[in-house]
Amino acid sequence: MDAMFGRLLDVDLTKDRIGEYKVPDPWVEAYLGGKGLAARVLLEEYRGGDPLGPDNPLVYMTGPLVGLLVGGSGRHLVATHSPLTGFFGEAYCGGFFGSELKRTGWDGLLFRGRAEHPVYLTINGGPELHDASALWGKTVGETEDAIRARHGKAVRVSCIGPAGENLVRFAAIMNDRNRANARCGVGAVMGSKNLKAVAVKGHVNPPVHDPKRFNEVRREWTKTLVTEEMKHFGQYGTAGGVDTLHEMGILPTKNFQAGQFPGHERISGETMVQTVLVHRDTCTACPVSCKREVEVEVNGEKVTREYGGPEYETIAAFGSFQMNDRLDYISLANQRCNAVGLDTISTGNVIAWAMEASERGLLPERIQWGDARRACELIDAIAYRRGLGDALAEGVARAAKRFGGEAFAMHVKGLEVPMHEPRGKKGLGLSYAVSPRGASHMEGFHDTMIAKKGSPELGVPGTMDRFSIEGKAEVAKRFEDARSFVNCQILCVFDVTPTEPGYNLHLVRDLVNAAMGSELGAEDMLRVGDRAYNLARLFSVRMGAGAADDDLPPRFKDQALPYGARTERIAPEDLARLKGEYYAARGWDPAGRPTAERLRTIGIDVAG
Repeated sequence: MDAMFGRLLDVDLTKDRIGEYKVPDPWVEAYLGGKGLAARVLLEEYRGGDPLGPDNPLVYMTGPLVGLLVGGSGRHLVATHSPLTGFFGEAYCGGFFGSELKRTGWDGLLFRGRAEHPVYLTINGGPELHDASALWGKTVGETEDAIRARHGKAVRVSCIGPAGENLVRFAAIMNDRNRANARCGVGAVMGSKNLKAVAVKGHVNPPVHDPKRFNEVRREWTKTLVTEEMKHFGQYGTAGGVDTLHEMGILPTKNFQAGQFPGHERISGETMVQTVLVHRDTCTACPVSCKREVEVEVNGEKVTREYGGPEYETIAAFGSFQMNDRLDYISLANQRCNAVGLDTISTGNVIAWAMEASERGLLPERIQWGDARRACELIDAIAYRRGLGDALAEGVARAAKRFGGEAFAMHVKGLEVPMHEPRGKKGLGLSYAVSPRGASHMEGFHDTMIAKKGSPELGVPGTMDRFSIEGKAEVAKRFEDARSFVNCQILCVFDVTPTEPGYNLHLVRDLVNAAMGSELGAEDMLRVGDRAYNLARLFSVRMGAGAADDDLPPRFKDQALPYGARTERIAPEDLARLKGEYYAARGWDPAGRPTAERLRTIGIDVAG
């Protein structure tokens, strides 16, 4: 099929050997690319073991729309066996690296083994491994500067910082200095392989099956990205919803002890525009320009636009979640995390846990709520594993097991919960619980999407109450399948509208059909997503995941939040009912394993 090259660069770091990994045509037809293809490669090449051992593959993957100058397609993912959760690990990233990688003529990269000494890979014509000993220990910015000084300013750089080198279990892989493959500890796996960086410069345009039709659909697609609603989103970025989340009672606050934050206006996207924002950045071919670049000085330390600016997740994780209303310190936290290569969600989460644990007398030091200076100090302590930071670098689940405080350790399957409150949207709670990788907001179902508008093509003709559990299991499954389909392309979820008015998933299918020569309809789209989701589940099941792991933190189940005259929690019996209905919709057995019959029905060619 067109739009994909049908090959990955196969890099065996142990043997210092570079070759080609031929992707079977049936895999491309069934899984397209992105999430589905990455999960299929992992299932083929890995049977389990130590996530930080040499046998664990690290897979970079693009998709059929990447490299074709489609708005929202400047993305790639990294997939592996997560050292944080022990299950399927995936992390997505926007920007420019993914498009440049695709234009090298490879759909992705497959790293195996462990190099004897630090190395980095370049692809600019022929691929080549280089000694990275002089780069080991450098920050993300220093690493990028050094590689570009040697190989040219046009190369795009994907690298780890000190956090990845020191095997912090939630270390990120940073791209172009300020874009992160953040979740699941993919940076630690890269560090375990002594792989410091990948630098690419593309010279090849991916083949398109029907260029005329593709260009026609691309023009229609672009129109959906320049509406007044999207212009507003671009102006204020992902943080533009902070005030609304506060008003709805779903702004994560004080380690999920509350859903409203008194200082919300001081950390909002609107306030950022009025204070620290100096420029709006974008991703490949995207007209939305929602990315933030900020400048400010905090206690003599300059925050520069080179490290971007805080997105919503970072603003909430280092803001309301820690009871901090200082946008300057949040900007500094964002810069420090990017410089050392840390996932801001997990980092902010584990620091908030430490604040609560110290308040309860479980830690040897007192960390006050809202102590933004100490939070920023802890970022470096985590990255370099100094003092308390060494324990926090293991993730919130392991830290809580060591010190106590598991009742308020906010994670699912070991992955720290992102900044979205499920007690105010019950379907999201289900998605968190059953996700193969742990709590995921990027592929989970958000009830607020259909609180005021439906999605007929996805089986939701009307609106649904965000607090209700009725019918949510089937709806969650269908929305997850749609998101998985999008993540097989790979497109930015902020550019995809899955509800009316403005529904544009049909245009995504049209783009894929014109690019690849396929004939996907609405149900075909959902089946591709279903396959990808189940492949990830199969991987986690192979690593030992089961129904008992599909759970939520005790705080979500036991502690209710106020919503007007009512209070809401996700009662254990409600979660059990949702899981049962969801397993039935997915075709999983009571242990949470996809059945052989279900796998055959949806066309998956591998067993668990």
